[in-house]
Amino acid sequence: MIPIDFPEFAWIWNRRVGLGTPRHHRRMARWLAARWRHGPRELLLMAFRSSGKSTMVGLFCAWVLMHDPNLRIMVLAADFALAKKMVRNVKRIIERHPLTPGLKPARREQWAADQFTVNRPGELRDASMIAKGIGANITGSRADIVICDDVEVPNTCDSAPKRADLRERLGEIEYVLVPGGLQLYVGTPHSFYTIYGREARLEAGESRPFLDGFRRLEIPLLDPRGKSAWPERFPAERIAAIRRRSGPNKFDSQMMLQPVNIADGRLDPDRLRLYDDELVYAEGNRLAVLSLAGKRLVSASCWWDPAYGAPGKGDSSVVAALFTDEEGGYWLHRVRYLTHDPALADVDEATQLCRHVAAFVRDLHLPAVTLETNGLGRFLPGLLRREFAAAAIPCAVVEVSSTRAKDQRIVDAFDAVLAAGALRCHRSVWTTPFVAEMREWQPGGKGRDDGLDAVAGCLLAQPVRLNRLGGVRAERRDWRPGGGVAAETEFEV
Repeated sequence: MIPIDFPEFAWIWNRRVGLGTPRHHRRMARWLAARWRHGPRELLLMAFRSSGKSTMVGLFCAWVLMHDPNLRIMVLAADFALAKKMVRNVKRIIERHPLTPGLKPARREQWAADQFTVNRPGELRDASMIAKGIGANITGSRADIVICDDVEVPNTCDSAPKRADLRERLGEIEYVLVPGGLQLYVGTPHSFYTIYGREARLEAGESRPFLDGFRRLEIPLLDPRGKSAWPERFPAERIAAIRRRSGPNKFDSQMMLQPVNIADGRLDPDRLRLYDDELVYAEGNRLAVLSLAGKRLVSASCWWDPAYGAPGKGDSSVVAALFTDEEGGYWLHRVRYLTHDPALADVDEATQLCRHVAAFVRDLHLPAVTLETNGLGRFLPGLLRREFAAAAIPCAVVEVSSTRAKDQRIVDAFDAVLAAGALRCHRSVWTTPFVAEMREWQPGGKGRDDGLDAVAGCLLAQPVRLNRLGGVRAERRDWRPGGGVAAETEFEV
């Protein structure tokens, strides 16, 4: 076989599948080929999201197997499904690339979804390519190439213990990689304390960067002159839309490859757009309409983060309501800090709180309430449904269990809408502790954030469009467009 370099190998494949080879792909291909032939063998490839970096690395794996079928490649990813996706992609390339027809084995058991062994002269115990999740046991495995493809994602780096565990698991690669083997990290930073950082974070206990000494190739979406790295797919208007949608923190992290401190989230209450208007509910021609400041509302989200305890002590039990208008604007209409009266000995605390929520839902015409069931909240959904049924309030109860770190959840929820000035806030909200929580909030701090957490839940929740007129008799029509059809609900009367 005539030796062929990796850029040509990638170009032939792209021609076969009807794709072009953009400039940044050619740059990746030349860099990977040069590092494979001349070293060094410890590499970091960072490129903006949706840049095709994993596709290029998959082609690289097929290319090196074409030149040396005895190679063993291990793919590590944040989860097994992601690692298996790259293995499947390499299998597809080997099956269809005109230069790799003899690599596919005849035996089906050597061509599995998560690992495969190509036709090779050597008798080796390890497969040609195998997929592993970062939490898998890799003890006893050996590899000539280890590819760490998106091992850092929010689920593996959104808290200090997770970041420490990720680093410990990645340290096992030293015992898998054969002497002289190649180690390649592929990804984007998801934390200020990213494993891809150029500088040591002394406050995190680092004396040197985690990938100290690795040769790096970084391709951000925009160069120093503001020119797009892939103008055909990411023209200026699309870049502006991504920046607006994701917010400055996420854009800088995922598209510009800059490790971002979570404390840089724009939790500035001065960015809120104040309004005084109240909800206007009207019916005409059997059609209900809910509006605010002359704008028709089309959806709502309501989030209750419950807590027990004496008033003024411990965590606050907070319920928040957010509406969305026809133009996609956000209206934070109410944030209520719930309390119970210990003097009411005949009504228990949980029932009092549920009745407060029922009144909140009724007054604001809310179609559903999302209840965070972490901890004590898991006992409340049935009780809340009972109170809704007793008061003839046609409202669904949606149960969720939050698994993401609260600090990251708050930043993700508020960053984009505050930066865009898209969040309107009713004057009544300014009389609650919510605004003080915004001004004083620091990630990892010990200040109160119960109101922030409830509003973040509203911002991140998808509007629940459930029909509301079955099971109980409603006193008003459904104000949401298309929401007036009767249907069975989960209420027990």
